[in-house]
Amino acid sequence: MRRFERKRAIFANKDALRESYQPDSIEERDEEIEAYMDALQPVVDGWEPNNVFLYGNTGVGKTAVTEYLLSLLQDDVEEYDDVDLSVVSLNCKPLSSSYQVAVELVNELRPDGGGISTTGYPQQTVFNKLYEELDEVGGTILLVLDEIDAIGDRDELLYELPRARSKGDLEDAKVGIIGISNDFKFRDQLDPRVQDTLCERELQFPPYNAQELTNILSSRAEIALREDTYDEAVVRLCAALAAKDRGSARQALDLLLLAAEQAENGDDDRVSERHVEAARHELERERVEEGIRQLTQHGHLALLAVVSIAAEGDTPGRSRAIYDRYLDICDGYGVDSLAQRSVHNHLSDLRMLGILTARENRSGSRGNFYSYELDVPLESALTALEDELDMQQRFSDLRTVATMNEVR
Repeated sequence: MRRFERKRAIFANKDALRESYQPDSIEERDEEIEAYMDALQPVVDGWEPNNVFLYGNTGVGKTAVTEYLLSLLQDDVEEYDDVDLSVVSLNCKPLSSSYQVAVELVNELRPDGGGISTTGYPQQTVFNKLYEELDEVGGTILLVLDEIDAIGDRDELLYELPRARSKGDLEDAKVGIIGISNDFKFRDQLDPRVQDTLCERELQFPPYNAQELTNILSSRAEIALREDTYDEAVVRLCAALAAKDRGSARQALDLLLLAAEQAENGDDDRVSERHVEAARHELERERVEEGIRQLTQHGHLALLAVVSIAAEGDTPGRSRAIYDRYLDICDGYGVDSLAQRSVHNHLSDLRMLGILTARENRSGSRGNFYSYELDVPLESALTALEDELDMQQRFSDLRTVATMNEVR
């Protein structure tokens, strides 16, 4: 058996390609940074902070820019004796309601061992405990709620917090909320009263284009990879693939990281375009498998409905046609089906996971409808679903149908 040995053939600083790496400056987001700084300006001036809402796809710099600017802001306000700034960050992904967010914030603000239970309190009691903890901290407090869309329509806290000072619930603390979301439609789902306050300063982060991603990758590659182990063609390919997919810097960095790992593990002296293509297939497979693992049984069956229509070459598929196919699958599988609205929610979840794309079709007097199609290779979806569902014959038949459609 071989022993562990240090490898230094390709990487100079591998961590520079990881999500946790903090660059000295943020590239290709000058306009967004300028607007963001304007929104944060009241903090420096000593006034009550704005509530800021950021939205854009995963990997387009929302969280990175937020961390960068808030670090800069905390350093700069130290020059002013009348500004006492605290920043509390919370990822809402594992949470699903205002109640849970409030509990987590209370426990984040309290010393270790002083947290409250996640159940057993009336919601208003938890809110009051949160106000007490915020007033205990005092000064200006920015609450960064990443992936805020996870709380869905249970958004009472987002209504109450911005009004807490005017209602007398807060006396010593001036609180601002920074909400970060990957869901462009989340804002529209909020109570109109919440929209008026939470989104008083709204910033959109568009996907990066290929040239922007090339610039970002080039600067990271200079730090991460040894000289003469790659060329610009590799960087441009990673950037182009990510730009074509989601415009995500995270995706482009992951591609370059995995491609370089494959070159090093294969004892190659240079990272080639062949390594990038292999990395793309690997990341695609991992993304599909991870997304599908998160689904419930009916999420799997809803996806299978889309996959079966895609195998026939008949996508984008209208939501009604997908639902009819879902009913057939449930019947054949011996499972009680859900209502169409519930299946639509599962399809929306698949869109959020990047497995499906959706298009709203406007048809005049007949009303609007959605159509869906796979945003991942058919074979990747089939393989991942096959691991989750005990329907080998169905998958064999689907592969046969898909192959026949490819031949045509």
